[in-house]
Amino acid sequence: MTLHTVIGAGGFIGSRLVAALQAREQEVYAPARGEAGMFERDLGKIFYCAGLTGDFMVRPFDTVDAHVGLLNQVLREGRFSRLVYLSSTRLYDSLGTRGGREDDVLEFDVAAPRNVYDLSKALGENLCLARSEGRASVARLANVFDWTEDAGGFLSDLLKRARRERHITLTASPQTGRDYIHADDVIAALLAIQDQDAEGIFNIARGEAISNAELAQVFEAVGWRLELTGPDTAAHGPTCDVTRLDTLGVRPGDVRAMLYRLLSQTDFWLG
Repeated sequence: MTLHTVIGAGGFIGSRLVAALQAREQEVYAPARGEAGMFERDLGKIFYCAGLTGDFMVRPFDTVDAHVGLLNQVLREGRFSRLVYLSSTRLYDSLGTRGGREDDVLEFDVAAPRNVYDLSKALGENLCLARSEGRASVARLANVFDWTEDAGGFLSDLLKRARRERHITLTASPQTGRDYIHADDVIAALLAIQDQDAEGIFNIARGEAISNAELAQVFEAVGWRLELTGPDTAAHGPTCDVTRLDTLGVRPGDVRAMLYRLLSQTDFWLG
């Protein structure tokens, strides 16, 4: 039985990882924040899931602590065999359509307040790849979605509204697109990286951007009306290359088909 440590086990992805590992009858250690004695024991294979997403702009210092602070201590003091650090494909945003490959040289405006997220994730990646003695890998997650209450993000919030609203108005551009991936596919990818001791950086994404207009078409095909009132904008930014993910045997599901099946289920609509 392999020991796995999940840091950030109370979060959206961390809690699902714990459940998936327990379903495989693996030993799981899920330390509480600031837990005493964490570095006095073997941590086995670590999933580093701690982080802030939606509220990073109002909690910049907490963001840096979550993305880098504890990680620094784990790499310096922890006893572990492997570590997978959860990062984000948001790091490609400043590259525009040029970005999307794991070997891209990233660009950041260091004075932009929103870049506290990107820069802290990038520093976490650097520590893992350069200071772990080859024991750490990086998983850059795209726009993860689910329809459970603990899920966040544009599509997750839209699906939660759709359970009770048939006509939804959003101040969003029809052209804006995102690369969506379901939480179950993310868990499968993270487990594959750890199981195979895969090295380097991996995009955890579907590998295509779906525009808001395309989402509206799926919703309308099964009886919803999705009205987009935002101004016209440029199309989506970087499209993630998922070649490395494919080599692990992980092929995320088609999001349009997934949404169509979900919205067609009689128990989805709560009225």
